Amino acid sequence: MNPPPHSIYPSLKDRAVFVTGGGSGIGAAIVAAFAAQGARVAFIDIAEGSSAALARQIEEAGHAAPWWRACDVRDIAALQKAISDAATELGDFAVLVNNVASDDRHTLESVTPDYYDNRMAINERPALFAIQSVVPGMKRLGFGSVVNLGSTGWQTKGSGYPCYAIAKSSVNGLTRGLAVDLGRDRIRINTVSPGWVMTERQVKLWLDDEGEQSLKRNQCLPDKLMPEDIARMVLFLASDDAKMCTAQEFTVDAGWT
Repeated sequence: MNPPPHSIYPSLKDRAVFVTGGGSGIGAAIVAAFAAQGARVAFIDIAEGSSAALARQIEEAGHAAPWWRACDVRDIAALQKAISDAATELGDFAVLVNNVASDDRHTLESVTPDYYDNRMAINERPALFAIQSVVPGMKRLGFGSVVNLGSTGWQTKGSGYPCYAIAKSSVNGLTRGLAVDLGRDRIRINTVSPGWVMTERQVKLWLDDEGEQSLKRNQCLPDKLMPEDIARMVLFLASDDAKMCTAQEFTVDAGWT
């Protein structure tokens, strides 16, 4: 018998979990991992096709179908309405995973105020307002876990996305800046910072011969980093096994940084 793809965390069974940007890539792996734990999962994503396909795959695998909605997180009212509607159906959320992001490439010279605001509206602003939306429910539960997805790209001085680097470098500030206030209500908040994860998008757009050499040169481990590897860390931080972990950054990058 093949071993299960993830450790089993009994504390996650039946807990309500909300994931932003959960329709593809790392987000889809996170959604599927929570569903496999028996959690009641809700997610949003701007891509309807991949989101619907993911929901079908999860149900066909024998797990409860996730609640999902197509949502553009630049619309904060729509984001918060989705969280509220999902909570009405699934109950107060014990876990929030702020995963949504877009690492579109751009140059310093090309950035306009409108473009900058657009990048922040995707990569930075939704996390705070999602937290704002779930915290009252977590207080009612008496506990909660917020996991913010950061990045090692800015830490390794990655180029070609200055606005993305600004947004992702702020994630640790959000995590540490809220830890004391949330902690009084036993709500934990942590950052998971992935390295170069081999999502379909990354492989299609940027994994060329030079990229392969960069992986060999910079990672301590020879294997490619996959979305499931990030999901495993998120599961741990969401579970009661991590009940004394807060205000921290957990890096999953095969030793690159």
